[in-house]
Amino acid sequence: MNPSAPLTTPRSGWKWAVRGDLNAFFGLMLDNLSGMILMASLLVGVFELPRAYVLRNMIPGTAVGVLVGDVIFTVMAFRLARRSGRDDVTAMPLGLDTPSTFGAVFLIIGPAYQAALKRGLDADHAARHAWFLGIAMLLASGIFKLACSFVSGWVRGVVPRAGLLGSLTAIALVIISFLPGVDIMAHPVAGMTSLILILATLTARWHFPRGIPGALGAVAAGCLVYYGMHLLGLGPGLGSEGESPDLAWRATLPFPMVDWWAWFGVSWREAVGYLPVAIPLALATVIGGIDCTESAAAAGDDYHTGMVIAVEGLATLLGGMFGGVIQSTPYIGHPAYKAMGARAGYTLATAIFVGAAGVLGYFDWFFYLIPKAVIFPILIFIGLEITAQSFHATPRRHYPAVALACVPALAYLAILAVNQVLPEVGKPFEALRLTTQHWILTVTMISGGFIVTSLLWAATLSHLIDGRMRPAAATLVVAAVCSWFGVIHSPLPSTPILPPDQVIAELKASGRWPAAAQQTPYHWAGAYLAAAVALMALSRWGSPPIRPESDAPEAH
Repeated sequence: MNPSAPLTTPRSGWKWAVRGDLNAFFGLMLDNLSGMILMASLLVGVFELPRAYVLRNMIPGTAVGVLVGDVIFTVMAFRLARRSGRDDVTAMPLGLDTPSTFGAVFLIIGPAYQAALKRGLDADHAARHAWFLGIAMLLASGIFKLACSFVSGWVRGVVPRAGLLGSLTAIALVIISFLPGVDIMAHPVAGMTSLILILATLTARWHFPRGIPGALGAVAAGCLVYYGMHLLGLGPGLGSEGESPDLAWRATLPFPMVDWWAWFGVSWREAVGYLPVAIPLALATVIGGIDCTESAAAAGDDYHTGMVIAVEGLATLLGGMFGGVIQSTPYIGHPAYKAMGARAGYTLATAIFVGAAGVLGYFDWFFYLIPKAVIFPILIFIGLEITAQSFHATPRRHYPAVALACVPALAYLAILAVNQVLPEVGKPFEALRLTTQHWILTVTMISGGFIVTSLLWAATLSHLIDGRMRPAAATLVVAAVCSWFGVIHSPLPSTPILPPDQVIAELKASGRWPAAAQQTPYHWAGAYLAAAVALMALSRWGSPPIRPESDAPEAH
């Protein structure tokens, strides 16, 4: 087929915009808006970045990624309908990757901003440094995904599904489903109203009257309760989520590449240190994109896998070039949107609406008017869906590996709480009891690089369950190398990638020695190597497992 051929309606009578696109549009659009609100809320509310800086610099490029990706997916649907002659083709949905939102905020941008403030930078310059670091990670993710588009099948074969999906489950269940819950329950009446309606309509498949989309109806009901309580004097009301937006018309689309390149020439070493966070998140979207493509094919829409991965890579890359900090990815909801009767109108409408919201600035009003307690239940639904999908797509015998992957994320959640409490207590680390220091250091090291740790732990256990001792031992050797350089299990709060001698020097300078004397990178690397040797000894003198005839889920 000539790729430059004009887009025409196929002979089969395919209609690219139908009534089902309306329901699908509200679901996909609100999903993306909730991701943008989540990013802005966390950066402004948790890490205290300047609100105007986030909205005017990070949001537009992030929205551009959605715009580019969904437009291309719309075009791909036109071409598939024309090539296949079918009249029920549904476009692949694309949006902001929720695990990457948490990863970028909590592991990259937020810590970089606070570290810059500690170095003496003012708020705007610290925000600029954190923004440029987020751009660097998004550009690296986009390039990585474009490269993976040529070898997408090979990547899927190398990474065990339980390992990758286990790390996604860790993020989804422990972080995506928990942290938004704190904001939801901060206003429990409105929050619980929205949450239960989201779960009833999107998870349990109940329907609002007159075909009102579930996501839209739940958010609207939550807003009615939230502002109704305000009118009765029982709630905070308008403006509780931030200062009033600027009413003046503005069109903002940063292109910071010139300034970013100058920054990168000075700060590239620091940027490289964050790659162990960014690349696993990018790899997760690559595998997720492959799975989404297969899911679409099972539903009747056979898109080219490499092209789907290339589109998400291009959308991520262009988003970063215009200042975005959250990567784009295909969504797992294609079969659901197809069941709604959607075609290609919903992706085009989402592209235009979300892109314009970021570039023209009316996203500011959504950030101002929609309470987090009302829209964040959508994230709870996403977290539960990712968790359910992870178990559904994983052989039953690998369920323990998926569960094991959650342990490092639980440690990360614990260290978040500790880091919030310690400043309030007013005690420096060295003033704490030795047993408390040991506990904090251990949790810090388990949580350090937890995405990579989750992947490696779950992959190791998956190989063991399958009786593949050598791949399991090889995975432990990879973990030893990662531990040696601080990619995982760094005892330093900022988790930099450093050789062990420099890590020990910084531990002594920071007052964390001798509490960390038995948990240096040498010890962690040695632990994984010892585990690998133990496995090889077991494979030599032990007996392999007896594989079950079937690992299909039991009927309920």
